[in-house]
Amino acid sequence: MAKVDLVLCRDFVLIGGVFFLLIFFPLTACTKSEQGEALKPVPPEYANKRMPEGWWTDPKIIKAGQKVYEGRVKLRKELDKKIKCAECHGIDGKPRKRGARDFRVAQKMKAFSDSYWFWRVSEGVPKTKMESWKDLLTEEQIWQVIAYEHTFSHDGKLATHVHE
Repeated sequence: MAKVDLVLCRDFVLIGGVFFLLIFFPLTACTKSEQGEALKPVPPEYANKRMPEGWWTDPKIIKAGQKVYEGRVKLRKELDKKIKCAECHGIDGKPRKRGARDFRVAQKMKAFSDSYWFWRVSEGVPKTKMESWKDLLTEEQIWQVIAYEHTFSHDGKLATHVHE
């Protein structure tokens, strides 16, 4: 009788463990776009947005973007809100908070067109902690921070963004 109970207990634990992995692991592993699903289409008002010529590799732009990313800039509006890119995405692009995009993965960053990236920083991402920054940052500051974030996927080096 004890042997039967031991087998049933082992099977229960095994089935429970498999159930847990099947249900909860997909919810925490990665975001939809990281799973290879198509990105949402960029809204028409953002569709023609492009990084200004030469900004991907301009050291002055990258430095200005770093200041934005680290929260060391004056905002368009005087609010109690602070820019906090590094708080979620990490000072080096390695996410510090669950769900934040990992800017160090070049292959994933190549999936973003200029317009997609600009749209997401401007409007935020629904149902996530990624907020809208268009009311606090100028368009120039948004491009600067995008150019800086891009360097994480190139080991901190300046590189032109190639969208694939």
